[in-house]
Amino acid sequence: MPGGQGADPGSLQPVTRVEDDLEGATTDRSYSQGQLVLRRFLRHRAAMISLAVLVFVTVLAFTSIGVGPIPGWWKYNYLQPVEVINGGRPTLSLWPFRIGEHPFGQDTIGRDWFAMVMRGTQRSLIIAFVVGIVSTLVGTAVGALAGYYRGWVEALLMRMTDLLIVIPLLALAAALGQISGGRNIFVLAMVLGLVTWTGLARLVRGEILSLREREFVSAARAVGTSPARIIVKHILPNTLGTIIVAATLSIASAILLETSLSYLGFGVKPPDTSLGLLISDYQNAFTSRPWLFWWPGIFILGIALAVNFIGDGLRDAFDPRQNRKKD
Repeated sequence: MPGGQGADPGSLQPVTRVEDDLEGATTDRSYSQGQLVLRRFLRHRAAMISLAVLVFVTVLAFTSIGVGPIPGWWKYNYLQPVEVINGGRPTLSLWPFRIGEHPFGQDTIGRDWFAMVMRGTQRSLIIAFVVGIVSTLVGTAVGALAGYYRGWVEALLMRMTDLLIVIPLLALAAALGQISGGRNIFVLAMVLGLVTWTGLARLVRGEILSLREREFVSAARAVGTSPARIIVKHILPNTLGTIIVAATLSIASAILLETSLSYLGFGVKPPDTSLGLLISDYQNAFTSRPWLFWWPGIFILGIALAVNFIGDGLRDAFDPRQNRKKD
């Protein structure tokens, strides 16, 4: 007998395992879908570390030199040169730890390089997030309309999408960036956002094509719900995972696109600056003053990798095939 004195202890093992599985399944059912997604994301170590890095870089960039009329805690301005100290070499030391007067060094005319890099990081982050928001809104709208209405609406929107896809993105962005002038970063970011939505539009269209035939959409049509309400209230919430992940990855792509444009001279224009423009201006100083090249490069690499890892974490969190017992 299972409960008898002579029962084999090993025979109780499968029963215990089944009970544990049932208990875990019951625990998972007590959470909503949004809570399960959040739990999976919070347990993604690479995404959490990357999120902490991105938040740290963002806070550092916007608090150190300030924003607009709001002053920062760093004593040097990114536009005002001062006396060059020790050839402009960085004063930052990790062991023993010491920040010094100019932790990132100085450029050839004496401007504090930490202030310059923070200003460039601000501009690059603003452009990247505006591009991500604009491209996500446009791509979602185009994909949703094409997938739901089909017919001539789909043909028109998808042919327009295909036309933008076949044009090299960098060449198109460079031409539009040159037209926009590059002096107003918000205008530049809007222009870039209007040419980087094509990938998301195709993803959303594919999701809508499968969802529009589901029973809940047919039921909404049967009771007279308008197409706009069906798309916004019933279909798009079911594609939220795809949209969020694509939006996150588009931010990382926007960082690299802005860097490339500024490096080529079609992005942000002086006297303002960005990380790509800093590298472009001092690319010839790589051998004589390498810190002028390395610090902007490190921030570009760090931001791009952090956003990509956050996107990977969101993708894993929204994946319904994830094994909940392994979260």
